[in-house]
Amino acid sequence: METLLSLCIGLGLSAACGFRVFIPLLGLSLAAHAGHVTLASDFQWLASTPALIALTVATALEITGYYVPWLDNFLDTIATPSAVVAGVMTTAAMTTDMSPFLRWSLAVVAGGGAAALVQGATVSARAASTLLTGGLANPAVATAELVGSTLTASMAVFAPVIALMMLSLAAIAFHRWWRNRQQTLATSSLTDGGHPTSQTAQQS
Repeated sequence: METLLSLCIGLGLSAACGFRVFIPLLGLSLAAHAGHVTLASDFQWLASTPALIALTVATALEITGYYVPWLDNFLDTIATPSAVVAGVMTTAAMTTDMSPFLRWSLAVVAGGGAAALVQGATVSARAASTLLTGGLANPAVATAELVGSTLTASMAVFAPVIALMMLSLAAIAFHRWWRNRQQTLATSSLTDGGHPTSQTAQQS
């Protein structure tokens, strides 16, 4: 049960890395520093004071950068691989009492996959915001991502099972929305291709 809970914490933090890279790492560092969670032996450095200071500075810079126009889109390009790496780290840091092969397989596939899925959704949301509003709504997107990362990371540490349940429901809802959106676009494309527009009809 303890191993399962540790894995749930790691996966929850990995998903939070998809919103923001450093907030979950900072949360894990704080929790380990306070003795709330136990880290794997090769990740004990995360509980050190220098790591805590460095992650605090990195988190502040990351949060600020997403409120700078156009810099947020640049950060998205480098955040995707960084989020995957952070997702792998958080899962690996929390998985103990496992064989190295199973541990790193779970970290890469489950942890990195969870971070990549959430990060892909945030990139799509920011791209849509930039396209539709010229970037004016991007601060609102950044705030939503900040809240999402902080809330998910907090729940992953203090209520890991609930956090995973909520993330699963959110993933299902997003998948259904994306599938319906693709079907709507496909239907619209077929309709436009099969019938002339009113302007074309008037010209003819």
